[in-house]
Amino acid sequence: MDWQIILSDAIRSGIGPVAAVYALAAIGLNLHFGYTGLLNFGQVAFMLVGAYGVAASVATYGLPLWVGVLIGLGSSIVLALLLGLPTLRLRAEYLAIATIAAGEILRLFYRSSWAEPVTGGVFGLQQFADEFYDVNPIPRDVYGFWLVRYTALDLWALTVAWAMVLLMTLLVALLVHSPWGRVLRAIREDEDAVRSLGKSVYAYKMQSLVIGGAIGSMAGMMLAIQNQSVNPDSYDPVVTFFLYTLLVLGGAGRVFGPIIGAILFWAILTFFDSLLRQAIEAGVIPASVIGAPEVGAVRFALVGLGLMLLMVFRPQGILGSRREMLVDVR
Repeated sequence: MDWQIILSDAIRSGIGPVAAVYALAAIGLNLHFGYTGLLNFGQVAFMLVGAYGVAASVATYGLPLWVGVLIGLGSSIVLALLLGLPTLRLRAEYLAIATIAAGEILRLFYRSSWAEPVTGGVFGLQQFADEFYDVNPIPRDVYGFWLVRYTALDLWALTVAWAMVLLMTLLVALLVHSPWGRVLRAIREDEDAVRSLGKSVYAYKMQSLVIGGAIGSMAGMMLAIQNQSVNPDSYDPVVTFFLYTLLVLGGAGRVFGPIIGAILFWAILTFFDSLLRQAIEAGVIPASVIGAPEVGAVRFALVGLGLMLLMVFRPQGILGSRREMLVDVR
């Protein structure tokens, strides 16, 4: 087996643009779950409306890319209001049900034949991010180190994605260490105590849902722009649970938890994928035991086993504390 290829694949995936997109989406989810205690099981819905806000604006209506970004952000705010207004006064599980349902409803709506003239239906939309790549200041070449290499276009997408991650991390750090953020953490611990101090728990929850959803929509936009394509089936509920996985791995309620979790999640996932494929090619693992088409399922099983062990021995994650994993669902 070629360990150089295995390790370089893992590093490339761990620091790549997809890992940055997931870190960005998890930052918004961390604001919901880690700091406010909101059970949002539909973060992928915010990614979906953000991605299609950009894609449909440019590809279908011919609007500038920056207008599409504003439309994507506006769509996420509207979605947060539609989900939060009827549920945030109720128990936490009502928001969980509403958000996971919204994600599936929107995915099926965007892929429907009725919406096909705007969304492209099951085929999605392509080639709408030329404006983004036209402003790429990086000369055309191949960049990187060791066996980790990126083209100029990939490096530009990677740079912008991680810059957005750092910017949103700084924003969240400033927010959660402000008086507003301290109220959010108090809501997570005991809503009744916050109400007794004259604070509007409903208003603070709504603000958290809107801001975290907007950050999630930025992740969806960046994923669509990086791929130069968008398809509704890429935004299924599994994405949200991947986000929870990396959030738990890094540590919920910690500023850098989503970043650490995203890097490790994608690095470990790709490491197992490359390791298994190399082992099959080298004959270390007989094809009768695991075939190449089964590698994708096996790698997720191994990551799931690792997550189970993490929950047994360190449920708070790498950076977190046990208190951050406790949610008052009253």
